[in-house]
Amino acid sequence: MRAVGSPIVTAACYCQSCRTAGEIFAALPGASPVLNGDGSTDFVLFRKDRINCVRGADQLHEHRLAPTSKTRRVVATCCNTPMFLEFTGGHWLTLYRNRLEEEARPPVQMRVMTRDRRPGVTIADDLPSYAGHSGKFMLKLIGAWAAMAFRSPDIDYVKGALDGHGT
Repeated sequence: MRAVGSPIVTAACYCQSCRTAGEIFAALPGASPVLNGDGSTDFVLFRKDRINCVRGADQLHEHRLAPTSKTRRVVATCCNTPMFLEFTGGHWLTLYRNRLEEEARPPVQMRVMTRDRRPGVTIADDLPSYAGHSGKFMLKLIGAWAAMAFRSPDIDYVKGALDGHGT
């Protein structure tokens, strides 16, 4: 994946869905982990029109936690590497931060969905932390959408599910 321009926002997500997906992906043979030690997942959100798949598109397959889920996580099946997630119909792609080259990884700006963190996890006070998605987070998404003239491009290079749910 190649991202052009500045990201919309960079966040560590503590939601149950991200933890569940991270555990599923970690169990795949040869998979790179996406979960941090505290159960969070670091993401970098980019406008869809600023992301390109430069190679391996034929290896990208979706995974949904449930058949009706509006969120699809995309895995490169050649190496079982989770690449990004997409909220169907959204105007942004959420890249797993550790999929960007180390020198291109922007720092995490905030923690979101901390109300869903694992029991016993203490949140450090070095970043803004929000129980859900903060107003700042949502305003950044809306601002990016306005800059795109309220378009939501399709991502058409991802293949269907690996099985009924993509697992």
